[in-house]
Amino acid sequence: MNPTIPIDERLRITEMYASIQGEGRHAGDLCVFVRLTGCNLRCTWCDSEYTFTGGDQISIDRVVERALSFGITLVQITGGEPLAQRQCIPLMERLLDNGCTILLETSGSIDIQPVPDGVHVVLDLKPPDSGEEESNLWENLDHLSPTDEVKFVVASRGDYEWSRDVIQERNLASRCALLISPAWGLVDPADLVGWMLKDRLDARLQLQIHKVIWPPDTRGV
Repeated sequence: MNPTIPIDERLRITEMYASIQGEGRHAGDLCVFVRLTGCNLRCTWCDSEYTFTGGDQISIDRVVERALSFGITLVQITGGEPLAQRQCIPLMERLLDNGCTILLETSGSIDIQPVPDGVHVVLDLKPPDSGEEESNLWENLDHLSPTDEVKFVVASRGDYEWSRDVIQERNLASRCALLISPAWGLVDPADLVGWMLKDRLDARLQLQIHKVIWPPDTRGV
């Protein structure tokens, strides 16, 4: 901890780097990643457990300065669970003020109402096999806009069917973009495509292209 930085002006950061966006509407675009430390969930298939602890205390201004130094205007705020740190909100506000396009990747277990207007929310709803289905804050769906995305990481056929039913019963396709992603190594993408075709599911298959380019456990890419 750095006690010289006021508590309201500091964030716990695991890593920051520039790479390509591996998921969602901006897949393939150059992107700066700001990965915050800490998470309130423990999903069974989590690929970023290293964010649960540790990290460095950095001032918000310093985080903004470093993010801008890459010369890339697309910035993803991720974790862990970034909204678990309340200082994430002023971080996004300051990045927006500097002309950045902000993607917020959040588990959907924390209220997204305080998220500043103009931020593109990527809400990661948790199917049963994640072990965190009960953590879904369903009220968050009421605050989504057409520029937002809802992501489902499916680890089984049962997870897929749960996701399909949520999409249809809650009419999510009319609200925002929908992403269906196979949990790495647990679901064959070809099988997932087959299920989506059979159901004519109004959603986009999402593969984590950074895990195709580099070894799946590589950090900082």
